[in-house]
Amino acid sequence: MADKQIFPTKGNLIAAKRSLLQAQLGYELMDRKRNILIREMLALSDKAKELQGSLEQTFADAYLALQKANVTLGARIPVTDQIPVENGLNVSSRSVMGVELPLAWLERTPPHPAYGVMQSNSLYDKAYIRFNEVKHLSIVLAEVENSIFRLSTAIKKTQKRANALDNILVPMYRGQVRFITAALEEKEREEFSRQKIIKNNKEAAGEV
Repeated sequence: MADKQIFPTKGNLIAAKRSLLQAQLGYELMDRKRNILIREMLALSDKAKELQGSLEQTFADAYLALQKANVTLGARIPVTDQIPVENGLNVSSRSVMGVELPLAWLERTPPHPAYGVMQSNSLYDKAYIRFNEVKHLSIVLAEVENSIFRLSTAIKKTQKRANALDNILVPMYRGQVRFITAALEEKEREEFSRQKIIKNNKEAAGEV
């Protein structure tokens, strides 16, 4: 046993009690952090489900509008080549209990088609608008799913540390405190008995 290797002194007893208190406090902090991270992940999981549903529906609407546009206009490759590449993505982060979660967004501006009105019709315009919405939803969903992954990883690490404190360190320090306390009490009893014997011997010898 690790506790029996500790020399039973008052100094070691104070140190063991201090370590026990720190381990118990550490466990409480880890447990609190884990619960906060779990609540955050559950909230984001609900948001992810809503976003996935919206994204699937928006994709379906966009493809349907594009199919109808292609029927009336034919393949619009020259038109699509005129649409500029999106480079306005903004990335930042926020911290939840020390876990860095991403923030990603595009500035919301009215869509400005880069093609001429003579090259398209209302169906093609609808497809353009819906695919633009898909772009925004995809960015938000990527942010949420990445946050969920990071939270899940952090929760596992926090749980592992909490288990180590609760199942290993706290019992170990409790054992040390019990062992040292019992050893010091036994030593005090022995000293008391020794002093009593010495006193009795002195009384029997007429020294007292």
